[in-house]
Amino acid sequence: MKLIVGLGNPGRAYDGTRHNVGFDALALVARRLGDPPRRARFQGETAQGTLRGRPVLLLWPLTWMNLSGASVLAARDFYKIGEADILVLCDDFQLPTDTIRLRASGSGGGQKGLADILTRLGTPQVPRLRIGVGPLPAGWTSADFVLGRFSKAERPAIDQLLERAADAVEEWVGAGIEAAMNRYN
Repeated sequence: MKLIVGLGNPGRAYDGTRHNVGFDALALVARRLGDPPRRARFQGETAQGTLRGRPVLLLWPLTWMNLSGASVLAARDFYKIGEADILVLCDDFQLPTDTIRLRASGSGGGQKGLADILTRLGTPQVPRLRIGVGPLPAGWTSADFVLGRFSKAERPAIDQLLERAADAVEEWVGAGIEAAMNRYN
C-alpha cells in the first residue's frame, strides 16, 4: 500500500490558503479515485482506493500543519508502510507558483509540517512533492504569506499546478519516485 499525505491546516479559515495546497492536491487525487468516503482515523481523515492498479491510502492530518508527524506515524505503523511508500504533498514558498518538485529524501527545507514528519518517522528518506506557492513578496512574513489566499488572477495557474501535482502523484504510484522526478521536475 502507498500512503499519500496532503498537508494543511484544518478548518474553514484555512480553506484556499497557500499553506493548504497539500490538502487541495490530495482532494484532486481523491476525485480521480471517485471520491471514496473519508473516515476519521489517525488524527486525521483517510480515504482508500486503487490508483494505477495499486492500493493507496490518502491521509489529511488534522493535527495542525506543524504537528502532522503524529498522524503520519500512526498510519505508517498501523499499515506497516515503508518510508519509500509514503509521499508527502506540501507547499513551498521558495518555489514559484508554476513549479512542483519531487524528491526521494532530504530535510524539511523550512516546511515545518514536513520537518515534523521526518522527525517523528526518524528518517529523511521520505519522498515529498513540494508545490510552489511563491515567491515570498518583499515586506511579507512567511507566515502571513502562506496563510493568505491566492488572488483571483492567480487561481487559474494554481488550479493547473494542482492538476500537475495530482498527475505526478499518479506517476509516483505507478512508476516510482525516479520516473516521477524525471517526468515532473
